[in-house]
Amino acid sequence: MIVADDAALFRVGVARLLGDAGIEVVAEVGDAPALLGAVAAHRPDAVLVDIRMPPTHTTEGLDAARTLAQRHPDVGVLVLSAHLEPHFALSIIDADSGGTGYLLKERVGDVDELTDALRRVVAGGVVVDPAVVAQLVGRRRVRNPLDALSDRERDVLAEMAQGRSNHGVGERLHLSEKTVEAYARSAFTKLGLVAGPDDNRRVLAVLAYLRG
Repeated sequence: MIVADDAALFRVGVARLLGDAGIEVVAEVGDAPALLGAVAAHRPDAVLVDIRMPPTHTTEGLDAARTLAQRHPDVGVLVLSAHLEPHFALSIIDADSGGTGYLLKERVGDVDELTDALRRVVAGGVVVDPAVVAQLVGRRRVRNPLDALSDRERDVLAEMAQGRSNHGVGERLHLSEKTVEAYARSAFTKLGLVAGPDDNRRVLAVLAYLRG
């Protein structure tokens, strides 16, 4: 994989962390053009890119992620942000493509969570930081249909929106897979969402609803 961040210490530290976890880092770069060039040269399974890169430190990383989705759709892209910015996370989701994710930089310290997110985007999944999901789930609206959900259905929905399968949700919440399926069906019925066989589309549908 490739690590892209203009902060050299962070870049080197993440690369070492991933290396210790058994993930090969083939290149470390400090700006978006270098990232695009490195991907073309190395064709990695995934890239980890800071959302704010030189020269303006605004959305260069996000723009690079969009370019990679067009040029190299087989490469998983996990965008990192130092701040909770749901609108950026949703813009990634709106691309309607798998193999993408948005994670807060503070999660990088948890190597298990980071490597799990990377594996999911490599597998074509959608990963959204739990803090973003929590903010979306907790947002109030007039006649909020989420009010109809039980606490457990909310828990299942929040885990599902982070890109986890029924099996993964069950592991997180200590529930059987059949119980998760039951909660999911109930929640989808209450929210008017159609549960399909494609986990990616299911996650996108849930997040599309939550952002509305």
